[in-house]
Amino acid sequence: MFNINEVDRNIELFIFDIYVAIQKIKRVSSNFDSVQKLLYDFTSWDSVIREFEIIGEASKYLLRDKLIEQNYRRIVDFRNQISHEYFGIDQDIVWGIIHQKLEPFENDILELISHIESHLKNELINSFIEDNHYLDFIVNALKELK
Repeated sequence: MFNINEVDRNIELFIFDIYVAIQKIKRVSSNFDSVQKLLYDFTSWDSVIREFEIIGEASKYLLRDKLIEQNYRRIVDFRNQISHEYFGIDQDIVWGIIHQKLEPFENDILELISHIESHLKNELINSFIEDNHYLDFIVNALKELK
């Protein structure tokens, strides 16, 4: 996509990183009706945890630029826990976040996306579509943002 230092990344890229990660979590977790089943499918579990790490890392920059409320600091804290204390991940907390916290956060991210200048937003959407061309559900979700 872009070959620049993460710290120098355009803040809008982090917004789209979060949006794509949320779509992936929703897609993977929708295949399971309980946290136990998700946990026992290690590929899916690891995928969800990785996407939460991405959300937490990107949220750090949105907090820095005051684009999201400080109460979302918990997202960054959660990312730090799953990255550094992976053995202490509470599966019920993960399941609760997926089913209770993810949608409100997605709505806030969609609000941020709606305020991105049209030309830049379309450029970013096209770039993320190109990067995720092999994931139809991501491509479709991104096209809906146009």
